[in-house]
Amino acid sequence: MATEPRATQEPRARDLLVPGAILLSIFFACFALPLLYPMPDPVGGDVLESDLPALSPGHLLGTDANGNDVASRLLHGGRASLAIALAVNAIGLLLGGALGATAAYGPRALDSLVMRVVDVAIAFPSLVLVLTVVHALGPGTGHTILALALSSVPAFARVARAATLGLREQAFITAARICGTGTARVLVRHVAPNIAGRLLAFASLGMGVVIVMEGALSFLGLGVPLPLPSWGNMVHQGQQWLSARPMLVLLPSALLCLTVMSFNLLGERLRARWSER
Repeated sequence: MATEPRATQEPRARDLLVPGAILLSIFFACFALPLLYPMPDPVGGDVLESDLPALSPGHLLGTDANGNDVASRLLHGGRASLAIALAVNAIGLLLGGALGATAAYGPRALDSLVMRVVDVAIAFPSLVLVLTVVHALGPGTGHTILALALSSVPAFARVARAATLGLREQAFITAARICGTGTARVLVRHVAPNIAGRLLAFASLGMGVVIVMEGALSFLGLGVPLPLPSWGNMVHQGQQWLSARPMLVLLPSALLCLTVMSFNLLGERLRARWSER
């Protein structure tokens, strides 16, 4: 009997290893490698060195039509896309998590009011909301984060509410209330640690969604403004030379797909583990 839990958990640990290792490698390459290994700037390239092929001296993957180093733009573009996804999910987790947990633990009238607002927000197409906000405010990294965060808060709120409802009648929560512990203290010390795992699993799935949406916005010219790189606007730029230089589109597209797939796999594995607790 003592060996069964270990036998059932070992395959899950191995399932987490592959997407986790891929994501760690991508994060290391995008955030640490440019600091450890001297690379050309991703912008302001020399037009006299434009359209260099791969393995050219000083340019491992060549240069684009503006003379910018392709490898440097890939890594810095990945840094921008990942940073935006991290910021959006952090905002969604904190605000949505607090909103959902407070609604579930508070009075029934507050819960009903908050969830009706959340239902209306979720019913509104997220891509339309994001496009509307970005178009109204103008393209830019900060505006992209704000627009995507607004669309993520309602989803996090629903997850946090569902998880909190499952804890509300637990013995340790009841004991804390009997001891006179205030609502805020119960939420911070008892509810938040117990719903954090489910929220983090949902955030992992949300990372993939945000990266795709940021890529779509940048592809449309509404995300990270040029000449700053992101995987989305690199695909947008590269399509002009797709027949002559297909790697300018294929490389950022492949990295984007690999990253999103890894986040989705990791999120599914984490959700499966936490759903059993």
